[in-house]
Amino acid sequence: MPRPAVVFASGQLLTIDCWAPQAVALSDDYDLRFADHTRDETVSGMATRLLAEAPDRFHLVAHALGGFTAFEVMRQAPQRVISLVLIATLAPNDGPAQTERRQGYIRLVEDGRFAEVVEERIPILVHPARREDAPLLTVVRRMAADTGAETFLRQQRAIMTRPDSRPSLGAIRAPTLVIRGAEDGITTGAHVNEIVGGIPYARFEEIPDCGHLPTLEKPQTTNRLLAAWLAQQA
Repeated sequence: MPRPAVVFASGQLLTIDCWAPQAVALSDDYDLRFADHTRDETVSGMATRLLAEAPDRFHLVAHALGGFTAFEVMRQAPQRVISLVLIATLAPNDGPAQTERRQGYIRLVEDGRFAEVVEERIPILVHPARREDAPLLTVVRRMAADTGAETFLRQQRAIMTRPDSRPSLGAIRAPTLVIRGAEDGITTGAHVNEIVGGIPYARFEEIPDCGHLPTLEKPQTTNRLLAAWLAQQA
């Protein structure tokens, strides 16, 4: 009997390495796929590519920018998603302040200062207590370097032009799990409330002592939540 398929969609500046602990924990029981979020300048394009490369039916596990892609997948082909897991993401589009900040990042990268952007973002990606965690930060910096400046620019443009997903939340019928680190420096409790309140029967799990990267900061907790969730959807 074929194993159920799980597609992982990563956040900005992250690679499949952000899912390394989950790949080890889940690979025996599931057919794991990893979406390519490096080649498109729109969230719609990322979602279209994900769907083209995914099996007919799959579980979708999405982090941050991957969550924006997941919302678009649910608009384009909701019937293909067995269940949805949204980690450290949010539904609104950017406001003027966020757009201006991203344009500032773009200007820095175009001036050859990509490394400065990476170092500026690292403190908001992890729990404050892990900002001196050398092994974790080494992984984060390696993923950013592997992403590179040109892909980062494409991802920024996709994020800046993404639609507001709040109006379409109520149409999501796939069972949905929402996960957030309690000290996430990017997504807030209000963001979670919008998603959980908007998607019918969505379930929420908060991970204590965790920032924006639960898959790496709290891998055992994340693995436990995902394994239990996926088993329930069988």
